[in-house]
Amino acid sequence: MNGFLLLLIAVFQAGLISAQNDRAPLFTSFDGTQIHYDTLGKGRPVVLLHGFITNGDSWKRAAVRQQLADAGFKVVTLDLRGNGRSDRPHEAAAYRNDAELKDVMALMKHLGLTNYDVVGYSRGAILTARLLTLDTQIRRAVLGGMSADFTQPDWYRRKNFHEALTRPGSHPELQSAIDYAKKSGADTVVLARLQEFQPQTTMAELRQVRVPVLVVNGDKDRDNGDPQTLVDAIPGARLAVVPGDHGGAMRTPEFAQAVVAFLKK
Repeated sequence: MNGFLLLLIAVFQAGLISAQNDRAPLFTSFDGTQIHYDTLGKGRPVVLLHGFITNGDSWKRAAVRQQLADAGFKVVTLDLRGNGRSDRPHEAAAYRNDAELKDVMALMKHLGLTNYDVVGYSRGAILTARLLTLDTQIRRAVLGGMSADFTQPDWYRRKNFHEALTRPGSHPELQSAIDYAKKSGADTVVLARLQEFQPQTTMAELRQVRVPVLVVNGDKDRDNGDPQTLVDAIPGARLAVVPGDHGGAMRTPEFAQAVVAFLKK
């Protein structure tokens, strides 16, 4: 093998190692999908689940992550499959049957963390609600930026986003979000899968939840409906209203304060 070819191979291998390091730390989930995650702090475990057209870094731009760590929590964030630095499979099978939630549970097992709290915002709140029906390890949960409308199988927000991603131009009112997704480097095939196979939780299942739940919503946020409907659906749940619209409420000091105070109990 000549020297030039050896050099090309070395450069290629170095590039692969560098790309993998850029994604670290990673863990391999139940079906071989590699998931990027981060941890911060020490103490009682809490996992933060991000919303749609974003990734775990969204929590690094919010005060709540650092404040939880400062309050004595071990904070776990992850790029849910298909997002950020995690693998981005396109096959439908990769998103069926609560695959994202299996990732969360597998990650917590990988880290050796039990009896944990969960904070989900926007689509992350939908995932958190479903996780409450699957994992008995959850101690407390926070659902941000969400109403109970997601329990409807034909929820228009889910259907419209799926159609906007698979039939360009079908929903002009969502075009700015689709343009943002493309500009930010999100995979629109994956985003469509996430809407197509979004985990389902029924109202009857919400009524069976027995862990303490806090619903947090911005005072200018009705993007996903009236949050009081979600409070009313979950026994003992309560509502905290903080300043901000859907995009900004989770980054406010008030959001952080409400979450930390609730989880410290």
